[in-house]
Amino acid sequence: MMKLINKAIDMVSGSVPEAIALLFTRVALAGIFWRSARTKVEEGTWLQMSDTTVFLFQEEYGMPFPEITGLIATYAEHFLPILVVLGLFTRVGAAGLLVMTLVIQFFVYPDAWWVTHIVWVALASILIVRGGGLLSVDRLLGHKFG
Repeated sequence: MMKLINKAIDMVSGSVPEAIALLFTRVALAGIFWRSARTKVEEGTWLQMSDTTVFLFQEEYGMPFPEITGLIATYAEHFLPILVVLGLFTRVGAAGLLVMTLVIQFFVYPDAWWVTHIVWVALASILIVRGGGLLSVDRLLGHKFG
């Protein structure tokens, strides 16, 4: 029985299952931020920030300089998920999304830790620690820091 259990463990703990798990982790984390990014721009445009975004950053989020912080968040929420999904500079992209998550947690929605943000932190942390895995551009290019 122990041989069967050990064989099952070996099957799911290899480099291919890890690569698939890291790919899903990358897509899951990137998808959260990408969908948020798309709500910040005018419909039919790629990066033209909407007036609603400026209003939210000023009134609901209480961020200073809402035109600037809104633009930075909009660009980061578009650019970093692309890096993460591709597995290009995965650790850098995931670290950026982690910082964004912590800003949202501490300054925007402090009550959302157990509901949402703990999962985002976990996903980003996995990618920072493990990198993009076998199925990433980082691996193809041989990046050690990716």
